[in-house]
Amino acid sequence: MEDIGTLPAEDGTPIAFRRIAGRGPGIVFLGGFKSDMTGSKAEALSDWAAAKGQAFCRFDYAGHGQSGGRFEDGTIGRWAADAQMVLDQLTTGPQLLVGSSMGGWIAALLARAAPERVHAMLGIAPAPDFTETLMWPQFTPEIRATILRDGVWHRPSDYGEPYAITRALIEDGRQQQVMTNPLPFRFPVRILQGMRDTDVPWRHALRFAEAIDGDDVRVNLVKDGDHRLSRPQDIALLIAEVSRLIEE
Repeated sequence: MEDIGTLPAEDGTPIAFRRIAGRGPGIVFLGGFKSDMTGSKAEALSDWAAAKGQAFCRFDYAGHGQSGGRFEDGTIGRWAADAQMVLDQLTTGPQLLVGSSMGGWIAALLARAAPERVHAMLGIAPAPDFTETLMWPQFTPEIRATILRDGVWHRPSDYGEPYAITRALIEDGRQQQVMTNPLPFRFPVRILQGMRDTDVPWRHALRFAEAIDGDDVRVNLVKDGDHRLSRPQDIALLIAEVSRLIEE
């Protein structure tokens, strides 16, 4: 049976979560930028965990999905704090952190802060440091000037309405980078990455793997895969990787 509720963040913002009780190591799903906990990958993992009796927890960052707050007020540091609260208050023991896109960055921040709480990490098109290494370099001088002058620029999206890129997001992202120094991860790390991903280039996944100072790191490149990696065959690959990491 799924436990559905909210946790109050430090500023009182309600953070929505869904949790399934079960055996450990538990799984924590960390969603992407402007996504929510009811996406196809999270739902598939939830169904798998329920069937296997595995503990599973997912949530929405502030300004995302069913949580309170405004998306425009969010930063990587703020969303990482939401994730840390969920990890601390809703899970026990080592967890398998499954991070999708931005969730891969959040997972790396959690793992760097509390490696003893990490059983393993699985990144799905992980996008650590994306604001500084993928986003800011691609912006035209006009877009950069708009962000610096107005504090926000609304970026068109292939997935719905334009979304806000704020100056706070960019500046905080610089402070939250994880690939500027070696990451001492002594647990298994797996990366699933589509080679037709137009949001996070596949070479970014290789740079992330290189930044990890640990030997148990594997990158699985899906040549015809896009950023979402949510086709039936992609979901099957995700479930297979999760199953292997749990058994390890």
